[in-house]
Amino acid sequence: MMADKVDPAQKLYTTMRLWEFPDQYLVDPTDGSSSSILAVSRLDGSMNLIDEIPQCNTVRVPKIQTIYGVVGMLKLLAGSYLLVITGRECVGSYLGHSIFKVTSLKVFPCDHSLKNFPEEQKKMESEFSRLLKVAERTPGLYFSYDVNMTLSAQRLNDLGDESKLLPLWRQADPRFLWNNYMLEVLIDNKLDPYLLPVIQGSFQNIQAAIGKEILDVALIARRCTRRTGTRMWRRGADSDGFVANFVETEQIIQIHGHTASFIQVRGSMPFLWDQIVDLTYKPNFEIVKPEEAPRVAERHFLDLRKKYGNVLAVDLVNKHGNEGRLSEKFCQAVEPIVSDDVRYLHFDFHKICGHVHFERLSILYEQIEDFLIKSRYFLLNEKGEKVETQGGVVRTNCIDCLDRTNVTQSTIARKMLEFQLRRLGIFEAEEIISSHPNFDNSFKILWANHGDEVSIQYSGTPALKGDFVRCGQRTIQGILNDGKNALMRYYLNNFADGTKQDASDLIQGHYIVSLSRSMTPTAKKGGIEAVAQSFPLALGVILIGFFFALLSLRRARHDLWSLLFSFMWASMSLAIAVFVRSNGRTFCNRPRLHQPRR
Repeated sequence: MMADKVDPAQKLYTTMRLWEFPDQYLVDPTDGSSSSILAVSRLDGSMNLIDEIPQCNTVRVPKIQTIYGVVGMLKLLAGSYLLVITGRECVGSYLGHSIFKVTSLKVFPCDHSLKNFPEEQKKMESEFSRLLKVAERTPGLYFSYDVNMTLSAQRLNDLGDESKLLPLWRQADPRFLWNNYMLEVLIDNKLDPYLLPVIQGSFQNIQAAIGKEILDVALIARRCTRRTGTRMWRRGADSDGFVANFVETEQIIQIHGHTASFIQVRGSMPFLWDQIVDLTYKPNFEIVKPEEAPRVAERHFLDLRKKYGNVLAVDLVNKHGNEGRLSEKFCQAVEPIVSDDVRYLHFDFHKICGHVHFERLSILYEQIEDFLIKSRYFLLNEKGEKVETQGGVVRTNCIDCLDRTNVTQSTIARKMLEFQLRRLGIFEAEEIISSHPNFDNSFKILWANHGDEVSIQYSGTPALKGDFVRCGQRTIQGILNDGKNALMRYYLNNFADGTKQDASDLIQGHYIVSLSRSMTPTAKKGGIEAVAQSFPLALGVILIGFFFALLSLRRARHDLWSLLFSFMWASMSLAIAVFVRSNGRTFCNRPRLHQPRR
């Protein structure tokens, strides 16, 4: 089995006891390994190894709890903050190794020296600490003590013998290492057994019976940390070509000794564009520095080619309207680099599939089938020998790279899995997954859960159009759920995601913490502006107004006064909505960290 050759001396601690003394935290491995204890000063976060727990007395009784991993250390203005995993759940296995999901993350402050700092600095530190509390609720974190989750099966197999003996953090792909920045202090202190690589994304695992054969299917999403963030606050690419919501998805199957892997990627359109939150449901898109688009796109696709081989970019956005401007710019940006190695294909998802006819994605598959067949997939035979290598990748995008993208990727993955099962002799020439109802149902749920988890991390809600992935068709309940989730996205994007964006930037090291940065909004708000900033109240007033307008309108045929009242309520609601809309950029919850890390 690949990735089995890990040096026993480099094994990670799996269970530890955290002691909270007044002056220090002690992390004591309890998994049977005879090793030193990690001591972390609560004064300044400095670390060292000690041989034994200090003597406890009645004055110095420590709190004790079990932890399952050290995520890292974050240094802020005056203090440092230790992040540890306090809850985990085993969710399956990847290439024979257990995979765990983080169910509880806790921040322990090492800020006793803060009392000696000026009041202004204390306030800023308090604000940063509040952001770390938001970071404690980061969804979709996964890890393994035994296998490197940042690498695909193909890349794991390609590691040299010497690389396989290195600690997991040294094998890791920094793009997908969620705690890369927070591990720096531990790396400097040479604390390899504590250095636990964590990814953000998704891990789903199913087993299915096909005749007498048992098929194991795993689905992994690896979210890139280069341009991480929330839906409206991270769009497009940066000047280096790293795009928002870039996710590598790997579908791995194992059956009677064979292992097959297939990779797809998604990511925002690779040029500089933005969408400024202003309380409208769909804020206008703004293309930034359009003259830079070809250079940024070239850097993005050059990076993809180095990592995945040939690239087929499938653009699912609308051809016309506001989305059409972005699609046109994408097409223009990639035109100079389109070749045998890089292809671009536009597929107007909404025009061709509408909101219910997603089976028409077969039209798209016919257009890309030749690329998929040529690019192949990774395959190991029962002896662990490499038989096939994936030499190209399909890169899919819509606006959010969530809903349309997930439906499309699940369709491509289904076709590729059928292709692999025919190759391995499990399926006959014309056999398809849907001819095995139990397997078909499990496969749909696998991809639906995958799409929901990826969506929650970027938008705050499960994926839209998930009923098609989950059930194979659009349903009334699914359409209603889409409406509910769309409203929730609107609320989160405008009134919660700014803070989440700040928290994400802070723990990823995308911003340097310094006294020169103002942590307060630039404009003071008072009176009705302060009221309008409370979204539930503003929305409640608008909805109540429309409710009474409709109620009065129902009675209007019998009573002229009811008609007048309906106009009055509707006018009031519209006036409030227009006022909030016109002042939206002032009211919405915007990120407040502005200086990028140099």
